[in-house]
Amino acid sequence: MIRIRPILRRTLLAAASALPLAALPAAAGAQALTVAAAASLSDAFKAIGQRFEAARPGVSVRFNFAASGVLIQQIVQGAPVDVFASADQQTMARGVEHKVIDAATRRDFAANTLVLIVPAQGTPPVARLADLTSPQVRRIAVGKPATVPVGRCTQQALEAAGLWAALEPRFVQADSVRQALDYVARGEAQAGFVYRTDAALMADKVKIVQTVEGHQPVRYPVAVVADSRHKALAADFAAFLLGAEAQGILAKFGFGKP
Repeated sequence: MIRIRPILRRTLLAAASALPLAALPAAAGAQALTVAAAASLSDAFKAIGQRFEAARPGVSVRFNFAASGVLIQQIVQGAPVDVFASADQQTMARGVEHKVIDAATRRDFAANTLVLIVPAQGTPPVARLADLTSPQVRRIAVGKPATVPVGRCTQQALEAAGLWAALEPRFVQADSVRQALDYVARGEAQAGFVYRTDAALMADKVKIVQTVEGHQPVRYPVAVVADSRHKALAADFAAFLLGAEAQGILAKFGFGKP
């Protein structure tokens, strides 16, 4: 029988207790799914991610939320992403053109609405698009049309109304729809354009004055990234978005059916 001296025994026990931190068998089998999603999906996707993880032990979902145009640029440049969810069709189409998106997996999963908002308190008299030409409206928050889908919708709508050129000097261009929302919520802009779902998150700070038309329908597509290291799991997440549970969460946050 081999006898271990007390000091040596304590050393071996300490080493054994530290071993799982360095090499847990479960960690080796765990899968981390990276989802790049439009900023307007932040709150709904966090809830959906929790439900997806709960149904798949050992799977974790990591999100990167930003403007859709920024996200697709990152993917084109080689960012390690498994799933891409865009706030518009044009950005997803760009990914397909660059061959970074698996076009066969592309599906629409949600819809939204463009709205004109003003601060809830101390606002100028704005009730419709034409009122934005008032001298009292000095700053208007809009997403950057080149990279932010809500900005492109805004440009389409204002061009259709014949107001884009007249209002352009007053634009405060935002890097995402959430930044445009913040500008108005803080009173830094007298009006702004966001999605209805975003405005609903700050109903105590902003007020919707008009549903805006004259732009392409706001439909959200999702697809698996071509270089995903977890394609089967990525396809599962995309499919999960179309299921009853995820659709219920999206509806709770104000999104419509695709």
